[in-house]
Amino acid sequence: MKKTKILLILFILITFISSISNATYNNVTMSVVEEPISTIKYGDNSYVERSVISKDLEKKEITIQLKVTNNEGITKPTGELMLVIDNSNSMLDSVYENENLKRKDVIIDSAKSLITKLLEDNTKLKIGAVSFSTKSVSDEGKATDAKIVSELTTDASHLIDSISNIDYDGPRTNLDAGISLAKQYFSNETDKSHKYIIVLSDGVPNVAIDFDNYYYSDDVVSKTKASLQSLSNISDNVIVMLTGITEGDSLPTYVPEYTGTKRTYNQIIAEIFGTPEKPTIGKFYPIPDAKIEETIKNNIYNDLLPIPKTFTDIKVVDYFSKEIVDNFDFSYVKDPNFGTISSEIDKTTNSITWTIPKLKPNETAIVQYKLKLKTDYNEDILDKVLDTNPKLDLTYTDYSNTTDTKTSDVTPKIKLTEPKEELPKEFPKAGKTIFFNVIGIITIISIVLGFKYFFLNNKMK
Repeated sequence: MKKTKILLILFILITFISSISNATYNNVTMSVVEEPISTIKYGDNSYVERSVISKDLEKKEITIQLKVTNNEGITKPTGELMLVIDNSNSMLDSVYENENLKRKDVIIDSAKSLITKLLEDNTKLKIGAVSFSTKSVSDEGKATDAKIVSELTTDASHLIDSISNIDYDGPRTNLDAGISLAKQYFSNETDKSHKYIIVLSDGVPNVAIDFDNYYYSDDVVSKTKASLQSLSNISDNVIVMLTGITEGDSLPTYVPEYTGTKRTYNQIIAEIFGTPEKPTIGKFYPIPDAKIEETIKNNIYNDLLPIPKTFTDIKVVDYFSKEIVDNFDFSYVKDPNFGTISSEIDKTTNSITWTIPKLKPNETAIVQYKLKLKTDYNEDILDKVLDTNPKLDLTYTDYSNTTDTKTSDVTPKIKLTEPKEELPKEFPKAGKTIFFNVIGIITIISIVLGFKYFFLNNKMK
């Protein structure tokens, strides 16, 4: 019976001391003194932010968010672009087994869509157009086989009207003339990387400027290929779309007097333009009519867009003050939606590390964590202004493959205070030192009561 009483007394003492500690913990007031947003800017428009997004001062906790944003976006091309459009009479052939739908309708309508998308909200790009074919059998193989349709302009309406009114009456295809004329309309002010040429054709070149008067001859092939290759002096951004070739394995009609190399249509195409995998210059799309719209509206449009500004090997290191690490519990509220992050604070560096392998344009990575005051906090931190995160580091590799590191020392600040009124002397303060003193008192009482129980027990025997 006496043993039971002793255990009951010990239980009451422990409960009493615990209630005193909790009462004191609950009386501590937490305040956020400063909650600035720590911002690290990188790239042209991107940034890393650390901010306090919520706080529950009664529970003595705050929630902090790390946000990494790639705000570079995919910009539209700038500079000068020339459309080189085939206006030979084969462009009037029907497509899709629809007598009322001509090849030129599909090509021009798709080109209109391309122009609209490129020039919409974009004053930094000018587009012009030339057409090419031949005038007549008696007057062909000259620079005049090509003519200007529209000089470089930012006026989409004017350009669309101009290409809509092209006449398709040329008997043969003189791409050499078209390329030569288009080059003349580029300014000297725009650098090579911002000059573009797009060829839209449905015929195998059979005539060139000052050619040897034999269609599809070695002279035509070599001059047309050389004309394409000459574009590398002013631009590598050359895109050729060739459609309407239905008899590629056939041999063109060569006159008996021609003694040079005779090639099939496909062989001529390969020698002049190369292949999609290994083009003579830029990009080459040999396609059926059914692919015209997709190629112009999607493939060529995407080819014209600058390289997406993607950041790689991103590392964010968030540092905590020692007072925070020792006196606050750390836990994640929202796991990162990109990359991986430390499961807990590294006690050797007092930091967490977040790694993001890749962040594409218009993507944002977010992670959130909570800091909550421990019940056995050290009383030495009372009445001090504490930095929560004294440092934030960012390391990244940008879209030009350059690695850089940036730092911010902007930090939220918090403060813990106790009520000003004095507590009774027998009420100890919460904190590690007082807590262990109380444990010592309980131990002494336990020993005294234990001896008393042992003495009484032996006496009764």
